[in-house]
Amino acid sequence: MILIRRATPLFVTACAAVLAAATACGGTGSDAGRTGSDSSHKPGKSASGGPTDAPTHAPGSCHATSLDPATTRPDPKCTPGATNPDVTQANIHETVCVAGYTRKIRPPVSYTNALKRQQIIEYGYKDTSPSSYEEDHFIPLSIGGAPRDPRNLWPEPGGSPNPKDQVEFKLYKALCAGQITLAAAQKAIATDWTTAGNLAH
Repeated sequence: MILIRRATPLFVTACAAVLAAATACGGTGSDAGRTGSDSSHKPGKSASGGPTDAPTHAPGSCHATSLDPATTRPDPKCTPGATNPDVTQANIHETVCVAGYTRKIRPPVSYTNALKRQQIIEYGYKDTSPSSYEEDHFIPLSIGGAPRDPRNLWPEPGGSPNPKDQVEFKLYKALCAGQITLAAAQKAIATDWTTAGNLAH
């Protein structure tokens, strides 16, 4: 018997290339990009910031600390944060500190919108309208957060811009100015973003 190996259709390859090159300008948090207040938390790492096999959570099993954009933080069991191993202290001036870098690695809206709808159910929000939430990178892309890892994305109450965006930008500027380290910035925002800005002077 002769076995015939089926060739992969060219259009599939082409589509994959288009998707890989796609960028999104919104819907996932600011370019500059949260876990609980456990100071012992260590953000997870995801291979090249890509999707992981992180399990989904039961409806209503995740809980934001509040619905107030000025204080809300995600459930550390559901959204502990994850870092991008492609970003290191040694290469920040070739990665995150280069203008436009985060736009290149930001996942497409089709991915984050689908994840947002799923996570709205997991977080048990009474308001299930996607427009009421920003699919936020808990550890922002600008300080080495994982782009596509579900452990680093969550439906943050409120729209964009929001108070967390200002903290993210402050940490980003301090990082690229050499005032703080990448690890310190990631730990501070993952511990409690509402106080993380104190790290940058």
